Amino acid sequence: MSGAGFTSRSAGMTKKRIVFITSALAVCAALLVIGWSAFLRPVTVKVAGVARDVPVQVFGLGTVEARVTSKIGFKVSGVVVDLGADVGDRIAKGTVLARLDDREQSARVARAKAASQQAEANLLRATANAEKAQANFANAKTINERRQKLVQTATTSVEQAESAKTAQDAAAADVNLAASDVAVARATIGDAKAQLQLEAATLDFHALTAPYDAMVTARLKELGSALGAGEPVFTLIDPKTVWVLAYIDESKAGEIKIGAPADIVLRSQPGRHIAGRVARIQPESDRVNEERRIEVAFEQPSKEFNLGEQAEVYITTVHLPRPLLVPEAAIIGLGKNSGTVWAVENGALQQYKVTLGHRLLDGRFEIIGGVPDGAAVVTALAGGLRAGRAATIETKPAGPAP
Repeated sequence: MSGAGFTSRSAGMTKKRIVFITSALAVCAALLVIGWSAFLRPVTVKVAGVARDVPVQVFGLGTVEARVTSKIGFKVSGVVVDLGADVGDRIAKGTVLARLDDREQSARVARAKAASQQAEANLLRATANAEKAQANFANAKTINERRQKLVQTATTSVEQAESAKTAQDAAAADVNLAASDVAVARATIGDAKAQLQLEAATLDFHALTAPYDAMVTARLKELGSALGAGEPVFTLIDPKTVWVLAYIDESKAGEIKIGAPADIVLRSQPGRHIAGRVARIQPESDRVNEERRIEVAFEQPSKEFNLGEQAEVYITTVHLPRPLLVPEAAIIGLGKNSGTVWAVENGALQQYKVTLGHRLLDGRFEIIGGVPDGAAVVTALAGGLRAGRAATIETKPAGPAP
């Protein structure tokens, strides 16, 4: 009885094992069929299309600055008695910004003016004396000539003739002396006028005027300040020369040219793009940060600005008429100007080593070589990509009816 029961139980276990193995094999076969079916089924991929007129831009951070900025002060020393401008004021060229106490200098001007008038009077007197001396000489010459004729006919004495000759010589000497006095008087009046001009110019230096249409960005002195010559009183800028001093990575700045268009985004106006152009490329780069200094001017001078404000600059270096653009994530083994991409050619996947051109700020690369005609480059890598596998191109869903 015991042997027969053991045999019956063994047969039952064997039958169960056979059923389990058969079921497992069936499951494996089903999975294999499903896997093989998935392996052979065409994969759906997204591919890149040819874009049109795409700008290539380089990005840089910078600050708002003014190209023309001046610290101005008086050419002479003195005490400030008037201030006519303050920070933020916009002033026209020639506007008086401040004055020094000019009482002492005004007195000097008056004294120089009086000296000039006296010199003119002396010139008039010397001229009159010269004319008188010339008349005396002419008279003495006439008398001398008549006496010399009379002495030859014994009508007058020799002594009288010699006296007439002496008087003529004396009159001639007086003419020369008077002419010298006129020359001295003219020299004196020239010196007096030059001194008056100097004192008047020094008086003008007691008024500080704007050298150009400007905006006051700093007032460095107040009323009553005693200043030395040349000590700055105001800092001015020319609002028409406000621009952005941007710093661009040297590796990306090679194609930037003077006059290239740019977009400026101020930190205080993040949603606004302001048109600008490259005005200057400084010849010296930052040796530490390896950045090139680029100065970008506003297309239209801004009336509202804050010097030192941070700004983003997007400079357009070139426009690509019909580029083939692929995201960086779709490029395998990305190196210097090269990489490998998947592409759909004749309904099947293939890999191609391609040559890369410009890189856009959004991370896409321009493919300039290596893709055969008719092949579509895959833009998103996914599982199951292998050479020769059938592939279908994902089409964008149609938009809503207008």
